[in-house]
Formats: sequence, C-alpha cells, structure tokens
Amino acid sequence: MPPSSLFSTRFGPVILFVILIWVIEIVNLFTGHGLSALGILPRTPQGLMGIPLSPFLHAGLMHAALNTVPLLVLGALVSLRGVGTWLMASGIIVFIGGGAVWLLGRESYHIGASGLVFGYFGFLVGRVWYDRRLASLAVAVITVLLYGGLIWGVLPTRWHVSWEGHLFGLIAGIIAARVLSEGKR
Repeated sequence: MPPSSLFSTRFGPVILFVILIWVIEIVNLFTGHGLSALGILPRTPQGLMGIPLSPFLHAGLMHAALNTVPLLVLGALVSLRGVGTWLMASGIIVFIGGGAVWLLGRESYHIGASGLVFGYFGFLVGRVWYDRRLASLAVAVITVLLYGGLIWGVLPTRWHVSWEGHLFGLIAGIIAARVLSEGKR
C-alpha cells in the first residue's frame, strides 16, 4: 500500500495524530520540555488551555513511546466505526476526561496521551453494553485481551503518574460509548 493511500484510509488520522505527538515531543525536547507547562494545571485559568493540548505533550521520549503502540492499536479499533466516530470519541474523551482532571486533579501538570488510551479502552469495552452487537463484543474481547491490564492504571500507585487522567479518561470513554452508540440502551 503506497504511503498516500495509507493516510487516506480510516486509520490515517490515527497515524497522523501519533506522528504529531512525536513531532511535538521532539520540539519539546529541544526546548527543555518548556511546552509541558501547557498541560493541564488543575483549577487554574492557564490549565484550561491544557485540556486539548495535554494529549500532545509528554514528559520525555519514553513517555511518548509508551503511549504510541496503545494509541495506534486502540485508536485503530475505534476508527473501525469510521473516522467520524474516532474524531467524536476522541473529542469527548479529551474534553470530558481533561475537564474532570482540571476540576479534580492534583495540583501538578498533567500531560500525556494515556488519558486518551484509557478513554479508547473504556469506549471499546463500553460499546458492548450500549450496542449489544457481535462486532462490538469481538472488538471488546480483543481490547481486553490486549490491554486488560491497563485497568490497574486508574489506581494512585505512583506519584509521577496522572492516575486521575487515566481514571477520568476511562470514564469519558464509557460516556463516549453511550453518546455515540447506535442502539441506545
């Protein structure tokens, strides 16, 4: 498949999103991670700007790398329903999950795409409940088999990890599954 047709498929936006994360991380690296101050800083006016920006910002190359594969895999599974569904689910997860972090998170910068990863997980598993379709069940089973261990990330086990972003991303993903379900329950 030529590169131009790869980006024109339903998976193209997911791939471009991850490429953009890496471009921003490289710029952030060369600025001494100065861009990280654009993340979510709870209950501050400047922290509001971080809600849409935080998924693009990472604390280093390893942080970005750890989010890359789950973003590609889970993002591709979400986009099986179409690019429109992927865009809407992503928006709901980023704004509801990020908004909840801004309202309730610890007073520190919250950055990274893991809230989106947890949101995609919640969306894919939540679709089963709302759609009650065999295809949704198959995708949910694949999701749980590949990434079921993610669920432990919603617990406050490490001070430098935004478990709030994980938890609220997961909840926002379930909300997105409800909002975007075809067979509303």
